[in-house]
Amino acid sequence: MTEKTISITEGPILRQVMRLAWPAVSAMFLHTAMSITDAIWVGRLGADQMAAVISSMFVIWILYSLIGVVDTGTVAVLSRYYGAREFDKAAHAGRQAVILGIVGSAVVTGAGIPLASLAFKVMQTEPEVAQHGIPYLQIIFGIAFMVFMGELLSAIFRATGDTKTPLVVSSIAIGLNLVLDPLLILGLGPFPRLEVVGAALGTAISYLVGFSLYLIVMKRGKLTFRFNWTRTVQLDFKMLWQIIKIGTPASMAGVIFSVVYLFINRITAGYGTTAIAALGIGNRCESLSYLICWGFSLAVATLVGQNLGAKKPERAEKSVWYTVAITAGVTTLIAIAFVVLPRQITALFIDDPAVKEIAVDYLLILAISQPFMAVVIVLEGAFSGAGNTMPPMVISICHSVTRLPLAYLLCYTLDLGINGVFWAITLTTVASSIVIMIWFRRGRWKLKEVH
Repeated sequence: MTEKTISITEGPILRQVMRLAWPAVSAMFLHTAMSITDAIWVGRLGADQMAAVISSMFVIWILYSLIGVVDTGTVAVLSRYYGAREFDKAAHAGRQAVILGIVGSAVVTGAGIPLASLAFKVMQTEPEVAQHGIPYLQIIFGIAFMVFMGELLSAIFRATGDTKTPLVVSSIAIGLNLVLDPLLILGLGPFPRLEVVGAALGTAISYLVGFSLYLIVMKRGKLTFRFNWTRTVQLDFKMLWQIIKIGTPASMAGVIFSVVYLFINRITAGYGTTAIAALGIGNRCESLSYLICWGFSLAVATLVGQNLGAKKPERAEKSVWYTVAITAGVTTLIAIAFVVLPRQITALFIDDPAVKEIAVDYLLILAISQPFMAVVIVLEGAFSGAGNTMPPMVISICHSVTRLPLAYLLCYTLDLGINGVFWAITLTTVASSIVIMIWFRRGRWKLKEVH
């Protein structure tokens, strides 16, 4: 335990927002860089191998949504105790979260490994794609413990207001993965050519290193409260249930979002491979806005939790609106780039004229939703930090499920073609931002207890 605790409940709010957010945003960019690097090196193997990794990502999204049960609940509960300077209770909450992480990872590994082949049957991929993808998914499910623990320990540090330590750990672990990818995938030098399996093993090694680094920095007292590992066996069912109750709604919303996107992809596939490619380009372009918003969302969850714990609900609310203003401003600039430079942006990804025409339309439509997306993601983080995860769950599920019938209506009934999918994505985002702002302004999240 260090001598100095972290205080984000005092001082200029804007400074605290930026201090928490920039490491979180940077860490998100690193994770994206890792997935892009995987795709680049696997892409050199062929279309089947690339499709195997891309198809696996839909299932991996579900895995990360399940991890969110523990992460979201932990940040909400632990940050509240930390803000109230009840460090023994914060440590107790952290230990209980570790128990949940161990149990959750065991369930995911036990169920995921045998069900990996079923996932590819559901996605109706070609046999060659499944042949490469099944072992990839099985390895990822096999390391669920390290994935759960790495994300959980990152959440514990973030809950105290320390977003720099997770950034340092991620930088080292992901940097190692970037080096291992070409060595293990292509078999460079003395390394065997493992292809898609090599990509999974590189990811596994990076998570192992990341988990080990967290244990080392905790051992050296980087965590600003005393975390006694030997007491993790003492079960507190009330605390366990509190973490699960807070984290489950956000997790369910993530799972449903991932499943709905599978069907969105099927609708898009009806317009040919060019439409799928354009959808992929749009998603990658939007990922810049998403990562920035998500990083600020992680920061605002900690700000809200600690300020509520310190009995400063008005400061918590001001922190949220500062963050909304920053992210909406940044995403508006990105939206302007989509409108002014759509052809130049799409040309960075592909040369196919047919794909570029569709992708240009997508960017123009997508530009409308960018600042609204910022509002949704940041306010979801604020609700989560307060431990009030039910409102964003309800809004997110309605948002996701509505996209399917709306896409069918716009594509086929109103005959907008593939643009109907793009308008469905944009319109549901705009509607969700309006609803979540109204719900947040009611202020009932300030009264949420997490004890």
